Amino acid sequence: MTTEQHSVLYGEHRIDFAIVRRERTTLEIAVEPDATVVVAAPQDATLAVIEEKVRKRAAWIRRQQRYFVQFLPRTPDRQFIAGETHLYLGRQYRLKIVPHVQATVKLARGYIVVQTHRPERTEVTRDLVEQWYRERAHLKFAERLDVNLRRFPVPDDFRPKGLIVRQLRQRWGSMSPGGRLLLNRRLIQAPLDAIDYVITHELCHIAVPHHGPEFFDLLRAVLPDWQKQKDRLERVLS
Repeated sequence: MTTEQHSVLYGEHRIDFAIVRRERTTLEIAVEPDATVVVAAPQDATLAVIEEKVRKRAAWIRRQQRYFVQFLPRTPDRQFIAGETHLYLGRQYRLKIVPHVQATVKLARGYIVVQTHRPERTEVTRDLVEQWYRERAHLKFAERLDVNLRRFPVPDDFRPKGLIVRQLRQRWGSMSPGGRLLLNRRLIQAPLDAIDYVITHELCHIAVPHHGPEFFDLLRAVLPDWQKQKDRLERVLS
């Protein structure tokens, strides 16, 4: 399997795309969650034919890219200093740094309280808070996965084969071809309904891997107010 990088012009816009050649008879265009464009093409398809296909689908490609660009994380990096605000499940908490021989992180009365033996070292505070976020993300995402599976008529048909939590830069989540659900650790900062939207969105990909009309029909059927939840995610974590 080979990959080639090319582009075409659509009005004033340039559409970059990757060509992945496979043993197949038809062309298929996909816009990935990071807004990149991938064309799955037969081994013998000419570049001219592929470019023409991309031009014909250019309006759809641009719509999909605009959709995903709005979906990408954009919150600036935090400094991890006392008094700074941090999100957890959609609520703002102030960071309180307390000198202590035992290193712990906990929520208390509107604060994320960090106990640390090196209160002057922001990198130590950062590591403690990030570890706490990761632990909370693993627990809360597994809990919400079970809740959201119940939206589907036959939940086991949509149960992923695994749940992976990672810090991602370009997407909130994805579903691998093997059925493994990947979620961005930063989602633990979003409200529960926004987390539910991302999980449900990715579960729908088990049945429909692309973002065509069939996918959105399924998403609307199991989560009628998905657009409202998506908008809230973008508003809170933008």
